[in-house]
Amino acid sequence: MDKATYRIEVGAPAQACYDWWRPLTRLPEIFSDVESVEAVTGDETRTRWKVAGPAGATVEWEARITEDSPPHRLAWTTAGQADSDVSNAGVVLFEDLGDGRTALEVSLEYAVPGGKLGEAVATLLANPQHKVERACTEFKRIIETR
Repeated sequence: MDKATYRIEVGAPAQACYDWWRPLTRLPEIFSDVESVEAVTGDETRTRWKVAGPAGATVEWEARITEDSPPHRLAWTTAGQADSDVSNAGVVLFEDLGDGRTALEVSLEYAVPGGKLGEAVATLLANPQHKVERACTEFKRIIETR
């Protein structure tokens, strides 16, 4: 698996940061390629992801929360029978720095499948480090202006 990680300090308490991230459904606000993340009815640990791919294609999968330790850590991974062979996982750490400040660290891991799907996903995941950094910067803007 390939990995992208970024750490940023934000002017908001760890609990507020965790509360923003916890449903995962707000991720389209900070990740421009993510079209939607919807809760799966009846299971608060599962979400359905839809991500924009190249040439108007979309890639979809389900993810499940694998670790939920408020307000310190939230982790998820691809679940079960996704529509695609996309395999990914994410972890967000919230370190309380005191004085209403939090160090946020986002790590995303992914494996690209082979074939045409792999080509599409590789395009989708182009420059993941930049995408994670941009998402963290956008999160900082949102959480500090709420």
